[in-house]
Amino acid sequence: QVQLIESGGGTVQAGDSLRLTCTASGQYITSYAVGWFREAPGKEREFVAAIALSGGNTYYGNAVKGRFTISRNNAKDTVYLQMNNLKPEDTAVYYCASEDMSPAIDASRYRYWGQGTQVTVSS
Repeated sequence: QVQLIESGGGTVQAGDSLRLTCTASGQYITSYAVGWFREAPGKEREFVAAIALSGGNTYYGNAVKGRFTISRNNAKDTVYLQMNNLKPEDTAVYYCASEDMSPAIDASRYRYWGQGTQVTVSS
C-alpha cells in the first residue's frame, strides 16, 4: 500500500511564498507521475499542477500558472510545489496524488492520495 504524505502548509499573508513537499511510503515516488490538487470549503477539488515521471513535462491550472512551480528531486524521492505570490483565493487543503502512467488534470486518474495539508492566505 502506497501512502503519500504532504507537508509544508501553513498560514501566510497575501504575497508570501510557501513550498509544499510530497513524499511516499511503501513505494518510491519516483515510480509515479504526481499531481497536486486543492479543495476549498464549498468548492470542488481543483487541479493545481502535475509533473511527469522524469520531471521533463509539467502542467498547471490556469489559476496558478506563473505563480506556482512543480518540481521533483528523484534522488530525494520528493515532489515539491513552490507557491509564490499567494492570494487569499489560494486558501485550501492541498493534496498530492500519484498516477501510474502520465500526469493528468483529471483527479479520477490518480490512484493514491495524501491526507492533505492546509494552506491559509490572509489578506
